[in-house]
Amino acid sequence: MKAIKMLMMAALTIVSVSLFAQDSTKHKSKMQKMEQMKYSCPMKCEGDKTYDKPGKCPKCGMDLTKSKKEQMKMEVMKTYTCPMHPDVTSDKPGKCSKCGMALKEKVPAVAVYNCPMKCEGDKTYDKPGNCPKCGMALKEQKDDHSNHKH
Repeated sequence: MKAIKMLMMAALTIVSVSLFAQDSTKHKSKMQKMEQMKYSCPMKCEGDKTYDKPGKCPKCGMDLTKSKKEQMKMEVMKTYTCPMHPDVTSDKPGKCSKCGMALKEKVPAVAVYNCPMKCEGDKTYDKPGNCPKCGMALKEQKDDHSNHKH
């Protein structure tokens, strides 16, 4: 009877350790994927060439931006971060490993544009361009309005 209990405890320990190891591996691989982002020049002066790190374009000197593919991935992938420790991130809600605060969903900022002449009232657009009524360049709104009208 004592041998059976020992075998059961050993089996339970092995199963617990293997489950924990799998969870840690999944988390590490997701973090590695996030760190393997690709960056490219917004002016495309080097074609579709991508870089592994953010920085400056060697040809024109502009800041490299996340490639379109990376931007789409970031829109789909939710990220949670600690309000006090921005370096603590997770792909699911939980608590900060440093202070125990609840992690908050990181919401990407959305730019809103409107006509500086207000010829269409308070109508807003989600992309830069020209006003369809007067042709002036749309300006980005600086204050945060959540009522986007299209």
